[in-house]
Amino acid sequence: MTDYVNPDVKEGWTGPGRRDGTILPMKPEDDALHIDVGAKNQFEWWYFDAHLEGGYTLVAFFYAAYPNPGLDQGKIAVELTLLRPDGRKTQKVVKYKKPDFYASTEKPDVKIGENYMKAEFTDDGLPVYEIFLEDEDLMFHLTYKAQVKGWKPGTGYSHFANLGHFAWVVPFPRASVTGTIRDGDKEMSVTGVGYHDHNWLNFSFQSIIEYWMWGRVYSENFTCSYAFIQCNDKVDRHAVKVLMGAKGSEVFLSSGEYEFTQDDFEYSEAAGHSFPRTISVKVPGELEFKLDVAKVLEAENMLDNFPRLLALAAKYILRMKPGYFRLNSDFTLKVTKDGVTSEEKGNTLHEIVTFKQLGAKE
Repeated sequence: MTDYVNPDVKEGWTGPGRRDGTILPMKPEDDALHIDVGAKNQFEWWYFDAHLEGGYTLVAFFYAAYPNPGLDQGKIAVELTLLRPDGRKTQKVVKYKKPDFYASTEKPDVKIGENYMKAEFTDDGLPVYEIFLEDEDLMFHLTYKAQVKGWKPGTGYSHFANLGHFAWVVPFPRASVTGTIRDGDKEMSVTGVGYHDHNWLNFSFQSIIEYWMWGRVYSENFTCSYAFIQCNDKVDRHAVKVLMGAKGSEVFLSSGEYEFTQDDFEYSEAAGHSFPRTISVKVPGELEFKLDVAKVLEAENMLDNFPRLLALAAKYILRMKPGYFRLNSDFTLKVTKDGVTSEEKGNTLHEIVTFKQLGAKE
C-alpha cells in the first residue's frame, strides 16, 4: 500500500524519520485528563478490554466526552460491553451530568458517578490499575497488572495542519487481569489478559478520518500494538501509522515506517461494509506479522444505534455510513532482534471503524 504523507501533518516522532530513535517514557499525566470537558469538538476517553479464560471478552470505556456521531456526541458516559462464549452481546452506554464527573489532570484518576479508574505506579515501571463500572445488567471490577511498560508513539500527538490534533497513548499494551464481573444475576471471578489505551482529539472523527484499523498481537515472548488511520482529502489522504514491538516488558520498536497490506475483502450485510480477511504488517528485517480472520465477533452498522430520523439524515444528507468490526484472527509473527530471528503463532483480536466502503461490495 502506497503511503500518503502530507508535510502539513505533524506527527510526534523523535526521529530519525517517522520512528522513535529515542522512545519517550510514559508519565502519569499522559493518562490524565487533557480536554476542557464540555467544550465543543473536544473528545476524550479511556479504553480497557480483557479476554478472559472461559471465552468471555469485555470492553469498558470512561468518556469525558463521547466521540461517536449522534445525539450522544460530547456527553459524559461510561460504556460496558460483554461478549459471551456463545456469541451473545450486551452493550450499555450510561450517560452522566457534568457534576457527576471528576478526573485528575496529573494522573490516571477518573470517577463518573460510582464508576471509577485509578492507578498505582511501581518502581519496575509496570503500574497496577483498578477499574469499576456497573449498571443494572453488568458489573466489571477488575485489576490490571501491566506486563509491558507504557508506550506512546513519539509525543503521542498528530497535528492535522489547522484542522486539529489527535493523541493516542498506551499506558499498558498488555496486562494480567483478575477480578469479578456480573452478568445479570450471575457473578463470576475471572482471570485473563488485558489492554488499555487513551485518546483525545479536538475534531469530529468523520471530518478527517475515512477509516481506522487497530489491534495487538500477544505471543509467548513478544507484544505488538498497531494502528493504521487513513485520512481523507482534507489532508491529502495522509495515513497515520503507529507500531510498537516489545520483548518481555521492554519496548524495543516504536515506528510509523511499516508496510501495511489488506487482502481478501469480504462484504458484511450486518455492517454494510467490507472488511479484509487478511492484514499484514512488516518492518523489513525487524518485525512482521500476518492476521488471518478466523471469526467475526462483531459486525455493526453504527447507524443502527441512531434514532431513526437522525439515521436517515446521517445517511442521505450527511452521506455518513459508519461501520464497525471486531475480529478474531490467527497470527504468525516474526521478530529479528540482536541478530536472532524468532517465529511465534497465536490468536488475537483487532478492530476496524470505517466511514467509507472498503474493498469491493460483492
